[in-house]
Amino acid sequence: MPVVDVHTHVVPKGWPDLAAACGGSGWPWLRVDSERAAMIMVGETEFRPIGARCWDAPARLADMDADGVDVQVVSPTPVFFSYDRPAGQAVKVARIFNDLALEVTAAGGGRLVPFCQVPLQDPDAACAELDRCLSAGHAGVEIGNHVGDRDLDDEGVVQFLTHCAEVGAPVFVHPWDMPGGPRLDRWMARWLTGMPAETHLSVLALILGGVFDRVPDTLRICFAHGGGSFPFWLGRADNAWHRRGDLVRGASSAPPSSYVDRFHVDSVVFEPAALRLLVDTMGAERVLLGSDYPYPLGERPVGQVVHRADFLTDVQRDALLGGNALRFLGR
Repeated sequence: MPVVDVHTHVVPKGWPDLAAACGGSGWPWLRVDSERAAMIMVGETEFRPIGARCWDAPARLADMDADGVDVQVVSPTPVFFSYDRPAGQAVKVARIFNDLALEVTAAGGGRLVPFCQVPLQDPDAACAELDRCLSAGHAGVEIGNHVGDRDLDDEGVVQFLTHCAEVGAPVFVHPWDMPGGPRLDRWMARWLTGMPAETHLSVLALILGGVFDRVPDTLRICFAHGGGSFPFWLGRADNAWHRRGDLVRGASSAPPSSYVDRFHVDSVVFEPAALRLLVDTMGAERVLLGSDYPYPLGERPVGQVVHRADFLTDVQRDALLGGNALRFLGR
């Protein structure tokens, strides 16, 4: 059984001047500091230091070999989503980065599986870009967990998710654009607390917003970072659904726990105790290996929490390491 990491990111080593290519201003750009180090800039602000593993296929393959990973799903880095821009600009930037991602992954000999990005603020344009990318060689799509104040139960997003179900494109949901402020702009608190909360909210949006009651069950969708705080607080959501259904039930036809078989989560929870909760809550067939490679808040060696989890049977461990991901990818 191949080992498949469903949660990794790519940043190409350079891209066209986005203001000239797409219009607008304040776009991300790459300050190349050396052959193997660079800084993602947003305007004049340093956003994130990155290294050659973000763009260099041989470096990625060497790390995969060291960690015993056979296949990586390679997704965009969310800073490039551009959901807050006019749709025409977002279409252009999506095409640029989707085509560059194909160039990076082409050097992987089939071991690097690209996922695209789409202009999610415009559902028709998003569906068209997804179709273009599937024809070009992408295997699925990564989306952010919200578009401004619109969550995943927004009609436009539901239209896109329905299209993904119809064409068989797996969807990877990654939190992004977390709220800031004095209490969150220290200690990387937006990443440590904001990301889990954002993911939790968006899972609830699919459930309580009635999306899973409307979208075909052929939709294959996975949430990053273990589903955020959702698995830990599923009992609270069920309790609220029953006790305060007048406020909580929304458009859902059943309690939240009834929908855990409609989506997947990755394994980026770092500790076996957390993985046990995840498996007990979601079921071993719903957890996919993920790492958040190559970023420093990710797991290295990839899969160590799955290997350390002595409560897993051999069959369950194989499923988490690769079998579940192959089904998610439709392979």
